[in-house]
Amino acid sequence: MNTHDTTLPTPSTRTTARVVGTLFLAAFLLYGVGNAIASNSTQGDGMLVLGVGMMLANSFAVLTIGVLLVPILRPHSPAVAKIYLATRIFEAAFLAAGAIALLVGSAAVNVVAYNTAMAGLGIGSLFFTVVLYRSRLVPRFLAAWGFVGYAAFATGSLLELAGVSGAGLIGAAPGGLFEIVFALWLLVRGFTTTDGTTS
Repeated sequence: MNTHDTTLPTPSTRTTARVVGTLFLAAFLLYGVGNAIASNSTQGDGMLVLGVGMMLANSFAVLTIGVLLVPILRPHSPAVAKIYLATRIFEAAFLAAGAIALLVGSAAVNVVAYNTAMAGLGIGSLFFTVVLYRSRLVPRFLAAWGFVGYAAFATGSLLELAGVSGAGLIGAAPGGLFEIVFALWLLVRGFTTTDGTTS
């Protein structure tokens, strides 16, 4: 990966960091609250529609994260920029499929769709965190935490899909905490530029 071919910081980089940070936090609330509402609602209940709507809004949020980070990642690794976008498209599609499954009364399909989405997110985001580490777009300790967290995310979700109950929840903890801290870092500090300042 090329860590030297970087672009000069622009005002839009700071804006992108803030928007991405906001979307990371919004995604937690949209999916977590939406899934809880939808999973505990009955067919024909307006709350079910509300919950599914929030879950679909989460899919839009994670897709937008992927799109916005392409120009940030591309100067450091065009291949990883494409991989990360594909990862977020994969995640958004499976989470949306799970939401629609709840709408038609199939909670089991939603669980499988969620774990498939999280496994894909975890695997695809490993490349993302490697670029973060090499480019120093964020502090290296944060990028390293992200790598470990997403590896645990992927492992837990794959084990859950294989029938190991509770593995997905345990595996999600370090990756989920990383995403919250990463989001807050972007909101407060933004990305580190080539001269060592934040933007």
